[in-house]
Amino acid sequence: MPRPSDSVVRAITMDGAFRVITALTTETVRGAIAVQSATGATAQRLGELITGAILVREAMAPNLRVQAIVKGAAGHGSLVADSHPDGTSRGLVNLGKGATAESAVEIGEGSLLQVMRTLPSGMLHQGVVEIPAEGGISAGLMTYMQESEQVVSMIAVATLIGEDGVGASGGYLVQLLPEVERGPLMVMTERLKDFERLDDVLAHAGASADVLLGELLYGMPFSRLEDSPLSFSCRCSELRVMATLASLPRSDIEEMVTDGKVLDIRCDYCGKDYQVSPSQLRSLLTTS
Repeated sequence: MPRPSDSVVRAITMDGAFRVITALTTETVRGAIAVQSATGATAQRLGELITGAILVREAMAPNLRVQAIVKGAAGHGSLVADSHPDGTSRGLVNLGKGATAESAVEIGEGSLLQVMRTLPSGMLHQGVVEIPAEGGISAGLMTYMQESEQVVSMIAVATLIGEDGVGASGGYLVQLLPEVERGPLMVMTERLKDFERLDDVLAHAGASADVLLGELLYGMPFSRLEDSPLSFSCRCSELRVMATLASLPRSDIEEMVTDGKVLDIRCDYCGKDYQVSPSQLRSLLTTS
């Protein structure tokens, strides 16, 4: 049986009470975790953060970029998830000074979730919330949506880590719309209790964004709006590297040209190496 492809699906209940977004992110998360060489709890949390960034982008800014950052408790490391409107996402792990391979980015009292999304005007909307002591990344995302976006949403994200790495990853966002009435709200509240262990749903071999949607809205008439593919990809390029170098003070560029050495630059997100020759650096001086 072929493995379901990563995708995100959007739907709305026919009574106008709920907007629902579900996502399968297994391959996307695998790609990011492999590049970052993340393991254990850190790998799991990075996968959940990437899934969460995708859900927030789909809910609040589907055609714009969303970046989510978790800052570990007591300043112990950070995680970054970067989700783009073309469906590509990437992640970054920073364990901090003195960390070992067994270290983890701790989620607990004092840990923060920062979400930045681009507005249609080009400006950035930014919100920072403390992640609740219980509930992990999912609880942090719900807190962000309610406190920073003023949107009441129920969110769950999960990444299953086994002996062979990422087994599955995905999540859902259920947004309460103004038309919601007490009856449907009570039904949905009971339904979501069955999904408190999202792990169990994702563990099935045929798990997909559509299967998750059908399970969430079983017995509730809904309209499936659209779906989009998801994948891991980095947006780095030689052009972006040169643009970054061009932003340095002229004196710094002149010093590197005088040094005469080829610069070796590695992308932190994907591990790709770039070499910049002295002649390329010299060209920046003629255009600056």
